[in-house]
Amino acid sequence: MSVLAPLSPAEVSRRLIDNSAVLIDIRETDEFAREHVVGAVHTPLSSFDESWRAIADGREVIFTCRTGNRTGVNCDRLAARVSGQAFVLEGGLEAWKAQGLATRTDRSKPIELMRQVQMAAGGLILTGAALGLLVHPAFWGLSAFVGAGLFFAGATGFCGMARVLAVMPWNRSAAGAA
Repeated sequence: MSVLAPLSPAEVSRRLIDNSAVLIDIRETDEFAREHVVGAVHTPLSSFDESWRAIADGREVIFTCRTGNRTGVNCDRLAARVSGQAFVLEGGLEAWKAQGLATRTDRSKPIELMRQVQMAAGGLILTGAALGLLVHPAFWGLSAFVGAGLFFAGATGFCGMARVLAVMPWNRSAAGAA
């Protein structure tokens, strides 16, 4: 089993400044567009195998995501693309920011699609529960419907709410500008 050796944000920063390493951000396009480490190279995990290109030029390769979870779960797949030792930014972008290190942020980009799904689903579930309690128990059906949709998305990988949100005007205009 391959392992991505963890590096602290301070150590990753030092290696990037020395130009001895390249930082590969594996988050999706909408996440990267909103905020990323200055100088990171974007190679989304969803198209990693098709889009991977040798960009290290003899430098060390360090992978990052938002919290380190995606890089940890996919360590074999990521490390297999690197000859020699591969590294991971310990704690991901969140740890990087906690250390006060530079990121490029574009607040004009929409919130990441999965966060939009979480917010919409949570809002609908709360609305259904509140209306079921205050107006009529039939409104609990809304909460049940959204819960079933979330279960289906987790079981199959298909999220209808994400598909609907992706075509909303605030998301389409961002995709067209990218």
